[in-house]
Amino acid sequence: MKRFLIYMATVELECTLYILPSPTHAKHLCLVLPSELVHQTMASKPGILTDWPWKPLGSFKYIILAPWITESIYSVIVKDAKQWDVFNLAILPLMLWRMLHSQLWISLSRYRTAKGTNRIVDKGIEFDQVDRERNWDDQILFNAVLFYLVNKYFPGGSHSPVWRLDGVIITMLLHAGPVEFLYYWLHRALHHHYLYSRYHSHHHSSIVTEPITSVIHPFAEHIAYYALFSMPLLTTMLTGTGSMISFAAYVTYIDFMNNMGHCNFELIPDWVFSISPPPLKYLMYTPSFHSLHHTQFRTNYSLFMPIYDYMYGTVDKNLDTLYKNSIKRKEESPSVVHLTHLTTPESIYHLRLGFAYLASKPHSSVWYLWLLWPVTLWSMVLTKIYRRTFVVERNRFDQVRLQTWAIPRYRVQYCLKRQKESINNMIEEAVLEAEEKGASGEELNGYGEVYVKKHPQLKVKLVDGSSLAVAVLLNSIPKGTTQVLLRGNLTKVAFAVTFALCQKGIQVIVLREDEYEKLDKSFGTKSEDNLVISKSYSSCKVWLVGDDLTEEEQRKATEGTLFIPFSQFPPKKLRKDCFYHTTPAMQTPMTLENVDSCENWLPRRVMSVWRIAGILHALEGWEEHECGYTMCNIEKVWEACLKHGFQSLRVPIQSKS
Repeated sequence: MKRFLIYMATVELECTLYILPSPTHAKHLCLVLPSELVHQTMASKPGILTDWPWKPLGSFKYIILAPWITESIYSVIVKDAKQWDVFNLAILPLMLWRMLHSQLWISLSRYRTAKGTNRIVDKGIEFDQVDRERNWDDQILFNAVLFYLVNKYFPGGSHSPVWRLDGVIITMLLHAGPVEFLYYWLHRALHHHYLYSRYHSHHHSSIVTEPITSVIHPFAEHIAYYALFSMPLLTTMLTGTGSMISFAAYVTYIDFMNNMGHCNFELIPDWVFSISPPPLKYLMYTPSFHSLHHTQFRTNYSLFMPIYDYMYGTVDKNLDTLYKNSIKRKEESPSVVHLTHLTTPESIYHLRLGFAYLASKPHSSVWYLWLLWPVTLWSMVLTKIYRRTFVVERNRFDQVRLQTWAIPRYRVQYCLKRQKESINNMIEEAVLEAEEKGASGEELNGYGEVYVKKHPQLKVKLVDGSSLAVAVLLNSIPKGTTQVLLRGNLTKVAFAVTFALCQKGIQVIVLREDEYEKLDKSFGTKSEDNLVISKSYSSCKVWLVGDDLTEEEQRKATEGTLFIPFSQFPPKKLRKDCFYHTTPAMQTPMTLENVDSCENWLPRRVMSVWRIAGILHALEGWEEHECGYTMCNIEKVWEACLKHGFQSLRVPIQSKS
């Protein structure tokens, strides 16, 4: 019988479900990677023209398009509409479409591979791959430059018609013939050790591919590729048969097939090959086909049509088996499900399903996201309509399979009473789905206890992570501290850490009378007279702070004060002369796989205690709930955490000193 564990956060942001591993979950066929590829790195001997010419410009690289864009705008202003070069004006929209097209593939690929449905390669990606592939838009910029130059200087490049059928047919024939044939031999040449070590190994550094991996090549390679792909376009221009639709459709076709081939999940259904003529498998590749090229290295060289691999005997013998296993693969059964939700409207871009590079860095506001306000507004409307959780991330730690699910609601909605029932219903549906996957709860429903009472027969174990949060907070306070100041909304964690500090003989100062009365009433005589109320800010240099800390209170702290948050949201850093610790979190062991995004504002490979606590329950096989007002043994949780390789974060005041 399957056993399940759910981890639930004590506050507004996130929570996690854990399902104990079952042998029945492990029967998946996954691709075995050759050992010589696992440690493959970027080009060992970079050749000439490896870097893009505009690399020194960094984020300002798009400025190189300014002359052409300015010229296009000027022509629209001063010329009559009949004199406009529509093809020239369409280059910028085409460039934006290519970016949107690629981003849609990135989001779809990350969503599908996180769920596990039809996934081809199980091995995850890491931060180094995200960093290496961050400039995937370089090739779009290069393409725009070439289009502007061809439009201006190439005969027949300007004032192309919108549509010509003969040009479309010529483009198709030229691609299926010389382009595919020449690409096959170019690709084989790039795998010669001389060219491979200088150029193509950069692309093969990504063994587990994402859609954007398809365009991660040195500049010199892209020159060769565009020389090939330009054959149909230049031919139709010279013959006067070119059209705007044929140009845009051909570029979109190349992008689509490239992205599909590197998406790491199989999406071509088997019925396509069963009802079509036998030659179809020679004319259209699948993601499984190209995935084998990245894992087996010396097979499947073709571009989009595998015919030349069949002709020259380089097709991989495992192709049919891998395709069948991938297309039949069901959604993965997780051991752990972590439940989170959106924070701000722009946080949708910081999700792993959003912009990969933004997700790989701690959350911070960036100015250019304001340019996407129509998309942001549309996403807010969509989250208003959509009422189910969705998978955003997967990780693996030993035998524990972790998934992260997101509730389509923002932080501000958790503060609205009219949203309480709707959010609780979504969480409850996720909890009930824990028979197969996992779920979580929030502070607004009594730390998850409401679900235990409503569904007493649940096989899942609800864990709010409070015990580990208290343990991390206690170990974040510098040694030798004799008093701390407590300020913020009193949560379960705040009560527990205050009680633990008082028991250790550390004085806890409270500024507000109502907070003091709540704490004193809860502890009774057990506070050992270490809980005191005071109006003074100057005597204490260690503050435990929650969500209700005001800017005025923060400014009254003495120089050198250490702020340690006990909630899941960090305080705004107003003081440059003070120190700010992270929200309760720990450094993850390197055995945690597929870590390519940051958890909110936390640094890379740092995980919040709300997630770690549930993982510990799964690893240790603990059977008790940790929700409502019950807690696990703090020392037991802390020792288990250290045993499994999680490490404390350095206290800021220690690192600066």
